[in-house]
Amino acid sequence: MKLLSDILYVIVYYLVGYRRRVTRENLAHAYPEKSDRERRRIERAYYRHISDLLVEAVHNLYASPKSILRRYRFVNRELVNKYYEQGRSVVLLSSHYNNWEYMITSLNFQILHHAVGVGKPLQDRGARYITRRRGRYGTEIVDQTDVRQTMEFYHRHQVPVAYMMLADQSPSDVHKSFWTIFMHQETPFIYGPEYFARKYDMPVIYYDVRKVRRGHYEVQFSLLCENPTEVPQYTIVSRYIDSLGRTIAAKPEYWLWSHRRWKRHRPADVPLHELRIEK
Repeated sequence: MKLLSDILYVIVYYLVGYRRRVTRENLAHAYPEKSDRERRRIERAYYRHISDLLVEAVHNLYASPKSILRRYRFVNRELVNKYYEQGRSVVLLSSHYNNWEYMITSLNFQILHHAVGVGKPLQDRGARYITRRRGRYGTEIVDQTDVRQTMEFYHRHQVPVAYMMLADQSPSDVHKSFWTIFMHQETPFIYGPEYFARKYDMPVIYYDVRKVRRGHYEVQFSLLCENPTEVPQYTIVSRYIDSLGRTIAAKPEYWLWSHRRWKRHRPADVPLHELRIEK
């Protein structure tokens, strides 16, 4: 796998130059204090990393649970499982950082909750095949357009569910987003995770995916909010953004820099918020 990834790196970075302009613009805006040399180092490390991810994504489609567990380990799953024992559903928040494909596929057999992965709709035949493979071990993949009905169903039937959400995606509705300054730029964040956590009183847990070595990861869970109805509005999304910023700052090369994260602009009638990060 490593040799194939090394070959892909040369093709993706040097020959194809996949979204290299987008990556450079994002890094320049996010790290204006760094030199060009420092940003190029992050850029090259990033493309080495996504080459690993491409190979791992294919492996994930056919890997056995045993094979995945050798590569993707939950360090403190008991933090999540205790809420199952209490009969409470939870929201698991993270981002497109390190490997998220192993998380989707393995979540249902690594924790006690029924696992639901929430994502954007996938329409073409290839994408539908990938969705089926991701869910072959029990993780239910739900389009974000259907998440309201899904949550209501499981809440009504009292099924403890862990809702996995990658909350760093560009929101589709900029008017319903939480706008703040992130990496020196006005940035919209999806408010949905906090909205649903407050509606169904679900604990919100952040998970940090750490790359131990190539092809091997550890997942560390940390509690963002246990009782969402007891904290002021925007507290949860603020804590998530703060945690995400810390994760990226530690190893910036592992975030999805080729994604057009800052393609949207804040409407004049939408406020810019300060973060509520008090614990």
